[in-house]
Amino acid sequence: MKAIWNGKIIAKSDDVEELDGTYYFPIDSIKECYFIESGKRSVCPYKGKAHYFHIYVDGKTNEDAAWFYPEPNEFSYMLKNKIAFWKGVEIKESDRKISLELLNVLNSFF
Repeated sequence: MKAIWNGKIIAKSDDVEELDGTYYFPIDSIKECYFIESGKRSVCPYKGKAHYFHIYVDGKTNEDAAWFYPEPNEFSYMLKNKIAFWKGVEIKESDRKISLELLNVLNSFF
């Protein structure tokens, strides 16, 4: 999967968790040069305390557009060290995954 904002890939990974329609990427899959730590925090009763990042690409800032749970609640343990996006960040399947799916479809005809 790829996360894209302002025409740039800001994160890419095949190890993405989906929870309630939100995709969580490994924190080490981000391109750090596009991220600035924000002071914003929020609390989800199910996931825990979220920390935010601004995304900065080619002179444009998308404030608080990424978040992660450094210490998620026990029911959301799978989100530890994962980051999610919103505010116009596009999530797309990686070209490799699409190619493999197409290959599987084509192979089913033979």
